[in-house]
Amino acid sequence: MSEQARTGAVKPRRFGGWYVAEHRFRVMRSYLQTVLVTGIGNPFLYLFAMGVGLGSLVSQNLGPDAVNGVSYLQFVAPALLCSAAVTVTAEEFTYPVLLGFKWNPTFYAMNAAPIAPGQIIDGIVYSVIVRLFATCGIYYVFMLFFGAVPHVWGVVSILVAMLTGLAFGTVVMAYVATIEQDSGQVAMLMRFVLLPMFLFSGTFFPLSSMPWFLQWIGWISPLWHGTELSRVFAYGASEPLWLIAVHVLYLAALFVVGWAWTRRIAARRLNK
Repeated sequence: MSEQARTGAVKPRRFGGWYVAEHRFRVMRSYLQTVLVTGIGNPFLYLFAMGVGLGSLVSQNLGPDAVNGVSYLQFVAPALLCSAAVTVTAEEFTYPVLLGFKWNPTFYAMNAAPIAPGQIIDGIVYSVIVRLFATCGIYYVFMLFFGAVPHVWGVVSILVAMLTGLAFGTVVMAYVATIEQDSGQVAMLMRFVLLPMFLFSGTFFPLSSMPWFLQWIGWISPLWHGTELSRVFAYGASEPLWLIAVHVLYLAALFVVGWAWTRRIAARRLNK
């Protein structure tokens, strides 16, 4: 290798993850309109429906402190915030990853340059973190607008939602990175994992109101852990300290393990 080539490879080897993140941002520009419409429209529609629609019906029947001593809107808003984060990661860590490995194998081209497989995965995660921060920040502003965050520490729920999305998304990314032949696995993942997780994670009603033989779904769901933790900060929900620690450690462990697992899969797959 010539000296010029060695010199030119220094930055990609050092900052390869950020180059990949820049690539992802440029790709996102192609569907920026969708990102903006969903990022602004979804919180408005969901919070309006829950606050003015379903929330008012619940309050009429059960009073203004209908669930856990707060209004139904205040109860459900942190769950909707975490759900929005999970939805974003489900989008960004599935088809774009499959695209890079299979349909339009840009990951192989990146790996042919002085960018390591682990840096490719890092760059994807960096880009998703940025999108998550923007999405969750906008969602939180709407929560404030609708009066759904009575607690002073409510802003921390943005970080909780981001961690929730990453905990779910990186594990999904690890699975998608193993797919060699697409035969509808991602669609099945959305229908049989993502949708049930929304329904059985204490999102729209307390997990304790479910039959005992279904509550285990919530216990293993990152959305339940994130939602419960977010409620602590959003309106001061009562949780024992040990359970708060479990929520944080469980989400952090899924995030770290999913990220590291995907890096290993990418290295094995790209370096064949």
